[in-house]
Amino acid sequence: MTNDPNFTGASGPSTEELIFDATEARRRRKPNTMQRVGDHLKREWQLYLMLIPTILWLAIFLYKPMYGLQIAFKDYSIFRGVAGSPWIGFEHFQTLFGNDQFLRALRNTIIISFYGLIFGFPMPILLALMFNEILRQTFKKTAQTIVYLPHFVSSVIIAGIVITAFSPSAGIVNTMLGWLGIEPIYFLTKPEWFRPIFVGTGIWQEAGFQSIVYLAAIAGVSPTLYESAVVDGASRWQMMWKITLPSILPTIIIMLIIRIGNMLEVSFEMIILLYQPATYETADVVNTFIYRQGIQGGQYDLAAAAGLFNAVVAFVLVMTANTISKRYSRTSLW
Repeated sequence: MTNDPNFTGASGPSTEELIFDATEARRRRKPNTMQRVGDHLKREWQLYLMLIPTILWLAIFLYKPMYGLQIAFKDYSIFRGVAGSPWIGFEHFQTLFGNDQFLRALRNTIIISFYGLIFGFPMPILLALMFNEILRQTFKKTAQTIVYLPHFVSSVIIAGIVITAFSPSAGIVNTMLGWLGIEPIYFLTKPEWFRPIFVGTGIWQEAGFQSIVYLAAIAGVSPTLYESAVVDGASRWQMMWKITLPSILPTIIIMLIIRIGNMLEVSFEMIILLYQPATYETADVVNTFIYRQGIQGGQYDLAAAAGLFNAVVAFVLVMTANTISKRYSRTSLW
């Protein structure tokens, strides 16, 4: 008997020929890209039908307005329109960086966002950890309702509450200071007090609602980890630090990247409602500068340049934070 692996008989095809024929048959049967796309659309057409309203909304309200970004590089005139206005290149950006008001607004935006990141970002995490440790469900649900509620209240009402609370005549803060023998202070006209009040208001309004994300992440932690820790004699404090926090760390990193990307997007509504000329020194931010220049001053091209600068910086921040996170923690948005 022959030991040749290709031996198949006197007249049968060799092993190499059989493999080649099978490969060719599989290649001929393999559909091209268009066929695969067509088959996929036939199978999942209901899902894409549901996506059509969202796609239209994105195209109409997010992508179509990008056509107007070119006025940042033009001497825009509402009578000539976007297409008829002459190009002037980066002249508006040079004007911005030579404008003391814009530089002040940019500095204030960075400082307020930094305070919000340092003091505001950890608060939802702490709330979620505390809610997770509450054993009495009635008290837990009541506390969650109380801290979630400010998010659903209009910013106008929140601003009204803050203005009333810090009123020099009838505000609860000045009333308590009066009990201590301290003269009333009109906090909202003092530049040095605006940032703490604004950041504290933002934490009060949003921290509770933002904690839902971390509570959802905690709910996904395997109970067997806690059971094993209990068997090993771990305390609740040790389980929180050794199990809960490491388990939700990817969620924390993702939320941090998003927060960093929104650092220049300080709450416009709350700033407008709380600030006044006396506090422009510390309260004026990029968004309020754009509002004054574009809406009130009619300098749409300069305001568009400021808005484009804002968007570019936000994009760079997101990309940088995402890259650093991917390199050192292997967790990222993409």
